[in-house]
Amino acid sequence: MSIPELPSSSFPSASRSSSAFGNLTSAISILVSAIPCADFIMVNYLKGFIEQYPHIKITIENQSSAHTLSKLEQQRIDLGLVAEPKPQKNIVFIPITQIEDIFAATPSYLENLRLREGGDSNIFQSGNIMLLDKNNVTRNYIDEYMSLHQITVNNYLEVTTMDLLIEFARIGLGIGCVIKEFVKEDLEQGKLIQLPLEPPIRKRTVGFVYHSGRTTRALETFLDYCRETHL
Repeated sequence: MSIPELPSSSFPSASRSSSAFGNLTSAISILVSAIPCADFIMVNYLKGFIEQYPHIKITIENQSSAHTLSKLEQQRIDLGLVAEPKPQKNIVFIPITQIEDIFAATPSYLENLRLREGGDSNIFQSGNIMLLDKNNVTRNYIDEYMSLHQITVNNYLEVTTMDLLIEFARIGLGIGCVIKEFVKEDLEQGKLIQLPLEPPIRKRTVGFVYHSGRTTRALETFLDYCRETHL
């Protein structure tokens, strides 16, 4: 899967080379929220970083975005991975990539729905809409969009993971709210069709957050590594 990059200027430079660390043992504590591309980002950034800085201990936990930001405010963790939050005092957000939420389904599912319900039916009210469960930050984001634009859903299926949601859309179980970047090939090959929305769901920026009052040599080195390494 290819994740779009943001300019390298998004990252602050700590002006520190790997040799500056020597053999000093340090640690970075990271909280990762339940955003769809979190695993991809963490694995790909950490793999090379750990190889280059094996002496730095990394601890990772999964938490909600709200809990992650709360821990940062209390300066109890070093770093968080979240969707871009509202501006907060002393909380620095470093953008990594953007993701776009869309609704998509197979051509056969949409054709069968048209034959069954008629061409003039409201697809959100007549179709089987597949969403992540309510504990997920993405679901909250989509619920806000649908509420703002008065989109009502009569039949919906809640799914726990984005991977499962995409697979259900691929087999024609319904209309899935998926991350566009994750189904790019399906869309290009016509296996899935993106439903047009007006206005479209606003893209979200995903990135790292840290407290400006809690910067360590280990954290600055990791931020330097992220600045120099793009997925």
